[in-house]
Amino acid sequence: MRTKPSPASSSDSDSPARSFAVAGQLVSAHKAAPGLYLVATPIGNLGDITLRALETLAGVDIIACEDTRITRRLLERFSINATLKQYHEHNAEQARPKILEALANGSSIALVSDAGTPLISDPGFKLVREVSAAGFPVIALPGPSSVLTALSVAALPTDRFFFEGFLPSKQHARRIRLGELARIDATLVMFESGARVQDSLQDLASIMGARDAAICRELTKLHEEVRRATLAELAAMSDVLETRGEFVLVVGPPAADAGMDDTTLDNLLRSALANSSVKDAVAQAVDASGRAKREVYARALELAKETRSSDDD
Repeated sequence: MRTKPSPASSSDSDSPARSFAVAGQLVSAHKAAPGLYLVATPIGNLGDITLRALETLAGVDIIACEDTRITRRLLERFSINATLKQYHEHNAEQARPKILEALANGSSIALVSDAGTPLISDPGFKLVREVSAAGFPVIALPGPSSVLTALSVAALPTDRFFFEGFLPSKQHARRIRLGELARIDATLVMFESGARVQDSLQDLASIMGARDAAICRELTKLHEEVRRATLAELAAMSDVLETRGEFVLVVGPPAADAGMDDTTLDNLLRSALANSSVKDAVAQAVDASGRAKREVYARALELAKETRSSDDD
């Protein structure tokens, strides 16, 4: 890299000088070659941006981002002048053709999310699919990821993991999904909002309570916090949990040869019976627990009978 911005070429004469600042020093950036660049951005600490990411953001013609205000703060921090265009789940269908047209005209475009690596829990994969199908280059710039950061600090097995993203917001759907996740022989990684994290912890404890887990809050930020314990213990302390901020929940894999215990099976059946027929509740519980259908069906009938007796009283 050169230490001073070079004069703009004739093709760039109407554009601002391509440069970025590092430690108070202005560094020139080469114009990026045509193509789509997937640029990871910090999840909290702006110091986690890579030099390659800075040069690419300064060198592209357009930056496609979720929220221009958030991306502009990052660019201002490193003295980058850039053209920003919104690309998010609500405008993706209309924005993709415009991006493809720009690429066809020889533009270089960076795709960024508000934080972390693009395509993780955002609509970017559809753009990559269409861009690659059209024959344009797609270049990934690795960097910060809350999924990998949480796995690193959770002190749980990392040889195999399953990323779930956000759990369903409604309790019934959430418990059904957790029952399905309980059968996966791997460490689980989930996102959750502060508004729902306490309820999700209670449901996790009800269905997978014996497993080791970690609550990771505000990763890489000033108030970063990681709590490690069993799900049951974390749920018990959830009423005093600070709920402001962004959360990543990491749940260890099931113990070897460990089946679903009776209490967890009963909790799963009660939740399913509250919103489904006995037949559907049994199907969900069999799939989640791995137990014999005859055994689960008999227990479901007992619980349904207890519920009716309670209602009659």
